[in-house]
Amino acid sequence: MYKKLLTLLLAVASPSLFAQTITQRNPEIAQLVSEVSSDSLENYVRTLASFTSRHTLNRDEKNGMPAAQRYVLNKFNEFAKQSGGRMTAEIENFTIPADGRRITEDSPAANVIATLKGTNPADDRIFVISGHMDSRNKNVMDADGIAPGANDDGSGTAAVIELARVLAKKEFSATILFVTFTGEEEGLKGATYLADKAKEMGWNIAGVLNNDIIGNSNSSETLISDNLKMRVFSETIPAFETEQMSRQRAYTNAENDSKSRQLARYIKEVGERYVDQFEVKLIYRSDRFLRGGDQTAFARNGFTAVRMSEMNENFYHQHENVRVENGIQYGDLPEFMDFEYLRKVSAVNLASLSSLANSAGVPEEVQIDVRGLTNKSILLWKAPKIGKVKGYYVLMRETSSPMWERKFFTTEATLTLPYSKDNYFFAVQSVAEDGEESMAVFPSPLSR
Repeated sequence: MYKKLLTLLLAVASPSLFAQTITQRNPEIAQLVSEVSSDSLENYVRTLASFTSRHTLNRDEKNGMPAAQRYVLNKFNEFAKQSGGRMTAEIENFTIPADGRRITEDSPAANVIATLKGTNPADDRIFVISGHMDSRNKNVMDADGIAPGANDDGSGTAAVIELARVLAKKEFSATILFVTFTGEEEGLKGATYLADKAKEMGWNIAGVLNNDIIGNSNSSETLISDNLKMRVFSETIPAFETEQMSRQRAYTNAENDSKSRQLARYIKEVGERYVDQFEVKLIYRSDRFLRGGDQTAFARNGFTAVRMSEMNENFYHQHENVRVENGIQYGDLPEFMDFEYLRKVSAVNLASLSSLANSAGVPEEVQIDVRGLTNKSILLWKAPKIGKVKGYYVLMRETSSPMWERKFFTTEATLTLPYSKDNYFFAVQSVAEDGEESMAVFPSPLSR
């Protein structure tokens, strides 16, 4: 009787109860991930925090922003020696026009950028990993007071420096920019300068991973302590959406399928594939509630961009003057950071960036056939313009699911699935010869 009952239970049990997930890691990426060092990250953060202030308008050559910028440049140039001439670095100066708000007069500023040139001459894609160097006190106009900025955003800057160290020796098909911005706290000034330059010069920026406040695992007030999760923010409706794009989005119900949302899903899948004991949480917002970051400047110009951030912020150590009040230590100091947590977030960045930069281009002209009523779904596309592929994944998820749930592999440029497009969303991604996957492309309707 017991055996019959057990057999019946097994027969009616949900298939997902016994489903297995096979994780396939590229050994090269896994090795690079293992090289990310919490000790190195801590060293960068403590050095950055040792400058009196990294306020954008602080011009102190010894202990202010110029000195911090030279420090980052020196680190980039040190790592560039491993690159065989493929990495170069510079301090790119520009002028922030007076805005009558936080910039009272035209002011000098600079971004520090390292460029790791891609090895494929036919691949014009650029992937950006970024953080902002500038720090602030409670009064954003205080350019001279002590402002360590350890977590905001010494953590993001440290991640950029560390990825430059680890990746400098590695060859990638696409070009990677390692960028530390100035002027974020004054209104995204450095990011706006670079995003506008990229648009004007026609750069093919295929993805921006902006890191801002990524090194703390303890929250204020709620006292949550959790180093097992991070957040990725991605916009729902593109900031640059045209009328035609709006109509198609409404027609296809693609509110959760912007390019930035596809990048966020990619980061979650790849990050969790390579970084153990860590979960990437998708946040369906372009940034934290009523706040913004440097990725916004790129999104406004039509580029695919997301924000990487810690799961639980501690507001005793963010935008506060260094002081002790009512027994509480305020200020953005290194001793309140979790450098093992910062290592995990940095490793998610590295795995995602490495996979993207060696992927083939996305499939072109991805469409779903709606020329007739059918309970099957027919998808078709063209080969990517960049790189060689061994095939494609057609992705599928239920309309209520945040993540792609199934992948169907094919070597053809079309696939017919026995699942109704009324009940599921679909997308297509290319698979390069070495197995790296491109970002997913949501299909447009083929109506005639």
